[in-house]
Amino acid sequence: MNSIRSIKNLKGKTVLLRADFNVPIQNGKVRDMFRIKKALPTIEFLHKKGARVIIVSHAGDDGAQSLAPVAKVLSKFVPVIASTKTMLSKEEVGALAKNAIVLLENIRKEDGEKKNTPAFAKKLASMADIYVNDAFSVSHRTHASIVGVPKYLPSYAGLQFEAEIKNLKIVLEKPAHPFLFILGGAKFETKAPLIKKFLKTADAVFISGALANNFFKSAGYEVGASLVEEKDFGFGAMLTNKKLLLPIDVTTLSGSEHIVKTLAHVLPNDKIMDIGPESVKLLKPIISDAKLVLWNGPTGVYELGFDKQTKAILKLLANEKAKTIIGGGDTVEMVNELKLEDKFTFVSTGGGATLDYLAKGTLPGIKALK
Repeated sequence: MNSIRSIKNLKGKTVLLRADFNVPIQNGKVRDMFRIKKALPTIEFLHKKGARVIIVSHAGDDGAQSLAPVAKVLSKFVPVIASTKTMLSKEEVGALAKNAIVLLENIRKEDGEKKNTPAFAKKLASMADIYVNDAFSVSHRTHASIVGVPKYLPSYAGLQFEAEIKNLKIVLEKPAHPFLFILGGAKFETKAPLIKKFLKTADAVFISGALANNFFKSAGYEVGASLVEEKDFGFGAMLTNKKLLLPIDVTTLSGSEHIVKTLAHVLPNDKIMDIGPESVKLLKPIISDAKLVLWNGPTGVYELGFDKQTKAILKLLANEKAKTIIGGGDTVEMVNELKLEDKFTFVSTGGGATLDYLAKGTLPGIKALK
């Protein structure tokens, strides 16, 4: 990929910057600024080099959410103009100051974005001289602003995009050992291939979140009303692998109570919502010995208050010397809540994109820049 650092002259150029400002917004206010802050170095780099920057982004899946709350936060760091339009005409672009920064409205309001129609991609590209992708976290999507626009403009990777690839490559190319992989959350279909892959390259793979429920079920334990995947991804066969580690206790929702139980004591009406404290203790010596830890996905349903064990593991990791790479939007939100980002080697902006990159070694957005 070509880096924006390699562009010789940006002065007077118009750059179409694909950022990812798909951040949690509640009651019109941004709840977490992580992705916004991670985009700032690229925006500032382009601005200081004299470029006119037109930022394209999205919020939510369906295009209903406005980016106005994001613009309000962004304006605290850079002189951004919030547009109510998803696109500007050539005349409107020409009327902008030569080093203006404009945030367009949610690009997913346009049907051509998700459909990646050539006409729409060409229209997006017509606003600029150069395209920069700094939205690693959405680069697993074959959308117009990710893979369509690079067909019509000289294209480059932004600073955060480069940082993502550089740090995730550590895991894929020369991982230090002992190497611990912690995987949580749900999304069985995207995570099952990762489990199989890292059982070969990691020294230990700890499964938590809803993913663990399938392993419990395959091992013959009661999982009650817990979330499980009906499709068979070969969980039973993986149980025989000595590198696979499973929780030894769980936190259940039993009626309205949060109760910690051993696996043997889960009842038919219980719902497993998190791992338990003994499982965290099980991990402690493994974390202490590790030279590399990769973690994606929380251990429990944090949005319903089951975040205690995820936070306990984060605090453990923060006190160790291992290289630690953390990804997944939910996990990252808790990293920020605990103000622990500086304690880790790298915190990825990606969720699904990080998983896809780790599984395949590339993404549609990466291929489009080559």
